[in-house]
Amino acid sequence: MTDDHEDDYQDPEVIEMPIDGVLDLHSFHPKEVKDLVPDYLDECRDRGILEVRIIHGKGKGVLRRIVHSVLEKHPAVKGFKLGGHGSGSWGATTVDLLPAD
Repeated sequence: MTDDHEDDYQDPEVIEMPIDGVLDLHSFHPKEVKDLVPDYLDECRDRGILEVRIIHGKGKGVLRRIVHSVLEKHPAVKGFKLGGHGSGSWGATTVDLLPAD
């Protein structure tokens, strides 16, 4: 016996992204960012990438606030700041991570 709603279910789309120290959030929904950013930081740290640039865009600042909230709580974040000239200005955040144990 099958469920009438079984055909309505769709698997979420899996997006492969490079782990290179630059995370561009333009293609993600704000609700995905709270889980995505810590996972990406952990993966970078595991690979020895200790400086990460997160591109959240300028816009209204919604993504920036979410990203900064996540960074403030992440135990491996040594510090972070808005990107300077040539690094995305206030549309990107540069994150310094502590080395993995």
